[in-house]
Amino acid sequence: MPGIDACLLEAMRLPGARGAALVDWTSGLALGTVGEAPGGDHETTAAEAAELARMAAEHGAFTAGADGDGRPPVEDVIISNRDSYHLLRFVDTSFDSSVFLHLWVGREDGNLALARIRLGEVAARLVLG
Repeated sequence: MPGIDACLLEAMRLPGARGAALVDWTSGLALGTVGEAPGGDHETTAAEAAELARMAAEHGAFTAGADGDGRPPVEDVIISNRDSYHLLRFVDTSFDSSVFLHLWVGREDGNLALARIRLGEVAARLVLG
């Protein structure tokens, strides 16, 4: 079972991948990074992405239908801008499930649907701890 570095490198093999990180959404800290960061700073990007992840995971409008099984109530968050996509994929863990994968994909050579599917597969195989 792959760890953080192996999963991030696997995510970077996706078409159009510019950068990837594993982020703790409660603290905003990057637990691992690879590739580029939007704005050039992985730590700032991690903190800003964590704010979005926290909002999605904690606000009732986005968590409707959650069954309270301890897993994050949201699977992923997708943000698109003029030249890229940002995918935040929540990772189900054995402890508190407070981490997510952030993948930055170039719009011109990336495939959003494929990236979403593959990032979900990567998250499912990720072993933490």
